[in-house]
Amino acid sequence: MNKELLTLRVIEILTRAGFVLSDRCNTRPRSFDLAARNNKILLLLRTLSDIDSLNAAAAHEMQSLSDRLNGRPLVIGSKSRSRMLEDGVAYFRHGIPSINPATLHDCLIEGVPPLVYAAPGGLCISIDGERLRSIRTGRKISLGELATKLGISRRTISKYEDGEMDASIDVALRLEEILDIELICPVRIFPSTGDDQIQRDEQGDQQDVQRDAQSEVSLLLTPLGFIVFPAKQAPFNAISDDEEHNTLLTGLNTYNRTMVRNARLMSSISCVAGTKSLYIVKGSCRHTHIDGTVLIRESELEKISDHDDVIQLIEERSVDKGG
Repeated sequence: MNKELLTLRVIEILTRAGFVLSDRCNTRPRSFDLAARNNKILLLLRTLSDIDSLNAAAAHEMQSLSDRLNGRPLVIGSKSRSRMLEDGVAYFRHGIPSINPATLHDCLIEGVPPLVYAAPGGLCISIDGERLRSIRTGRKISLGELATKLGISRRTISKYEDGEMDASIDVALRLEEILDIELICPVRIFPSTGDDQIQRDEQGDQQDVQRDAQSEVSLLLTPLGFIVFPAKQAPFNAISDDEEHNTLLTGLNTYNRTMVRNARLMSSISCVAGTKSLYIVKGSCRHTHIDGTVLIRESELEKISDHDDVIQLIEERSVDKGG
């Protein structure tokens, strides 16, 4: 399945599952393609025909942006190199969970999470070690007796119980059969908040511009009491937070076609993510907003002394837009 068909399939599944979607990000480079939210979770999604094409820098930014927005990153793909991704199996690339559309459908539409994940040694299943030990000792089954029935070592059983090792599919199923209980733990693709779990030379020039913009955003907003987290592969240059937990998708550029396009994308993403959206405009600008993104001239911002004044100005211009 090529990327376009894959993306359309993902959009279909998310819509059926009741998610609100942002516009598709078409900037380059980009760390995510879509933002999606239902009443429980915000997802930053990347669709890739081959999940191995996700590089470390993009994965790191996906995770960082998700952390700042209290969301979760997720890659949807078709294959890993020359092998198709299996249904019901979770793969991980640079720490980002990666699944195929069928598994996404099962998770979101059927409410059935994957039970299997791909590890370097093959497919594995997580075992509820505490429950295994409780049942085994409660029934007075020795480590040796259980190990003999499974054809594995006592030490391996002990590692299962201590949570130090996961089991192969065969062993996990055999364990459940022998003890007649459920021990398999689903893979947590969407953990709760707080749980831990190519262009030419012009691309390099654009990245230099982005790095400069990130630094300027920090120089402008940090003295006002904002904490600024840079973004290198997004339609915005940073995510800025203040002590009142106001979160701003923040861009900086002169007023031009690229800036207008990015401001519109920022508006769509901020609507889904539940944030505010601010574009700092270098030079002249006759507008006060583009869709839901408020525009503030750099010269205006330099006259402001506190983050509360920035938020107040954003709210005033948002009300003006609504009127």
